[in-house]
Amino acid sequence: MSIKPRILVLGAGFGGLELTTLLSEQLGDGIDVTLIDKSDSFMFGFSKLDVMFGHAEADAVRMPYSAYAKPGVKLLKRTITAIDPVARRVTTDNGVFEADHLVVALGAEYDFDATPGLAGTTEFYSIPGAERLRGLLPDFTSGHAIIGVCGAPYKCPPAPSECALMLHDYLVERGVRQNCKISLVLPLGSPVPPSPETSRALLEAFAERDIAFIPSRRVASVDNARNVAVLDDGQEMPFDLFLGVPKHRVPPVVLESGMSENGWIPVNPRTLETKYENVYAVGDGAATGTPKAGVFAEGAAKAVASALVAKLRQSGDAVEYNGFGTCYIEFGGGRIGKVEVDFFSGPQPTGNYYEPSVNLRTDKQHFGSSRRARWFGL
Repeated sequence: MSIKPRILVLGAGFGGLELTTLLSEQLGDGIDVTLIDKSDSFMFGFSKLDVMFGHAEADAVRMPYSAYAKPGVKLLKRTITAIDPVARRVTTDNGVFEADHLVVALGAEYDFDATPGLAGTTEFYSIPGAERLRGLLPDFTSGHAIIGVCGAPYKCPPAPSECALMLHDYLVERGVRQNCKISLVLPLGSPVPPSPETSRALLEAFAERDIAFIPSRRVASVDNARNVAVLDDGQEMPFDLFLGVPKHRVPPVVLESGMSENGWIPVNPRTLETKYENVYAVGDGAATGTPKAGVFAEGAAKAVASALVAKLRQSGDAVEYNGFGTCYIEFGGGRIGKVEVDFFSGPQPTGNYYEPSVNLRTDKQHFGSSRRARWFGL
């Protein structure tokens, strides 16, 4: 029997990688941390747009988990088949794991069945989907392109707006923009609700580029026989190219565990504690009230790490999750905007907007390279 505290972290995304890195830095070989993920590699969410529009190859933006090496941490490739949050026991396709402390960071998955017809068309929120669209885009030279979001909340709230602006640039570069119509269907009232200034800037960018914005509507179904997207108010929108964002929910194994309610895991938003003793949830699967984006998962992981370190050392105070995050937004033309959003300091979320510039691209690149180096040494 190991006398070291056993910490089991499910999911090696932003939350799982940052959490285990922090635990290793603070406690090193004094802990027994197991990080489990079913994949071979990690990829930033924003890389999917780069792959789709031909700015990067998928293999070039993948970070292999084989490069992850931290004292006190084992990263195992396993498929999780059952989670018992009461016993803190996790069953996988290769072994059963038990823990003193369990952290669920499995993110959000896509529920294609929630939108009839979506499985038969195209989406850009997965790497296979982005690669498939990359092959189709060269043949799109005229007609109507719809970027259609099928439900909220969804990962990386600005991404559909970025997709519309990057598609505009792509079509301009190929000399066919005048033959194409672009529409964005969004179930939110504005592109970035916590920051009215950011939303105004995006709406102005849409207007300048003749991109139609349909707010407060979601794609309820897709009729692939007729190439028609049906909105939740019954409106039909014919398309020649569909770029879908599927409805999100926690993975099926989390649903089956009994941890989730209404598709997400309830937590104390400041401590990330679930209703189960010594069980936490961080990242896109946790109902914190903050956006489903990597930087927010990372912030939540820092709070859980501080709580676990204080608990295991029996000294010091845990630092609560502050609900703060920075998002970079592609505005096209090589320019990047930025919004800093604070969800917990005041009665309402607030956002600071930074106008798009070429210089902010350097900031975004540093955001990626710093984490690549921190987690993988690459």
